[in-house]
Amino acid sequence: MAPDVLKEADSKRPAARPAAAEFLVSGNGVLHHLGFVVKSISAAADEFALSISARWDGEIIHDPIQQVRVSFFNPVGARNPVFELVEPASETSPVNDFLVKRRGGLHHACYEVDDLDAALENARRAGWAIASFPAPAVAFEGRRIAWIFSKQRLLIELLAR
Repeated sequence: MAPDVLKEADSKRPAARPAAAEFLVSGNGVLHHLGFVVKSISAAADEFALSISARWDGEIIHDPIQQVRVSFFNPVGARNPVFELVEPASETSPVNDFLVKRRGGLHHACYEVDDLDAALENARRAGWAIASFPAPAVAFEGRRIAWIFSKQRLLIELLAR
């Protein structure tokens, strides 16, 4: 190949990811669910389940630590992700502003990680913002979760395995 062709091909390659952000793609971080904020889980659940070809067991979990109620929707096909509906438990809930400003919708992606503290440190080193430090989550039987924002303002929930 001519040198000019190589230069052109190299310029079309995507930029390398920062090493510190590898925790989401290295096999350590596995997509657990996608979370959507709604005004009322019970009002939205049946239509939501139908629209994403998922099963809903009717369980709504109140998490006073996170100040939300959540419910999980399991995919009919094993290759599809789990979805979560999140509703504010009060007007002071962290998701209430999102609901008011954006009227709900896709809120976050959740990744399950082996080492939550290391994942947070890697996110910090990559220049991501830590939105909340680890706390137990009722929906995950007390397993710790933390929240981070990517540089593009995507909200990521990290869930300890």
